[in-house]
Amino acid sequence: MELSAKYVGRRSRPCEVTVTARRAMGYAAGVGDANPLYFDDDRPGGVIAPPMLAVALTWNLASHFAEYWDVGDFPVEVLAQQVHYSEVLEWHRPMLPGDTLRITGEVAAIQPHRAGTHLVLCFTAEDRSGGLVFREYIGGMMRGVRCADDDTSAPELPQPAPWSGARDLLWEKRLKIDSLASWVYDMCGDIPFPIHTSRAFARAVGLPGVIYQGTATLAVALREVTNAEAGADPRRVRGLACNFTGMVEPNSEITVRVLGKEAVNDTTRVHFQVLNEKGHKAIRNGCVTLAP
Repeated sequence: MELSAKYVGRRSRPCEVTVTARRAMGYAAGVGDANPLYFDDDRPGGVIAPPMLAVALTWNLASHFAEYWDVGDFPVEVLAQQVHYSEVLEWHRPMLPGDTLRITGEVAAIQPHRAGTHLVLCFTAEDRSGGLVFREYIGGMMRGVRCADDDTSAPELPQPAPWSGARDLLWEKRLKIDSLASWVYDMCGDIPFPIHTSRAFARAVGLPGVIYQGTATLAVALREVTNAEAGADPRRVRGLACNFTGMVEPNSEITVRVLGKEAVNDTTRVHFQVLNEKGHKAIRNGCVTLAP
């Protein structure tokens, strides 16, 4: 199988979603984030949505390619070969209950990679006034799929980058991933995918069993970094990037490790990684961007 870069620039039909307090609370509960900003609807201003709710709001566009995209001659069968490989999120303001967001998608990049082909979709969420709320670049690695345009120069996109500073570990925290965590995240986040809830399906596609969602692992890491480095204020979170490079199983432990921090303009970038129970990197090149 092969995939051509000629599909770069193809756009989806818009998907309109409304943020509710229930959905915001559900996502936060799904990753065990008890921050009162997500639950105390009696506070002045009410609750806000967790930043990572963005990945749940874009899920319909990402998972229903034939429904929302002008498929045409696009070889949809290659999508069955993909695994979640890269994630870049940019937030321009917090999501609030009552926000009605218009989300559109674009094929941002199709790039050759030693493991196959890297397909990047860009999702843009705007409010009713046309204001930008968040943008997501989600990358899938198409294993065993050849990129038909090896000599095509890749477009300039935001992408995860390794920490290049001092190698001194700033802090780390070991965390338990509950035996039911995959099912809880699937239901609370409303991001259904059978490798996370069906042992039979997971084994049929070559996995040892059910695996914990990559975005759930990322949300747990963001929770810990926000609590430790941003005074538990998710309104300061402006950006998040990582590569997914290993599996996390339910009923296991992960380790969130903060490797370094740097000031960039008026923001602070916190670089991190996540190790699974075997000590392998489940998340590489992690970076959280915090506003003052």
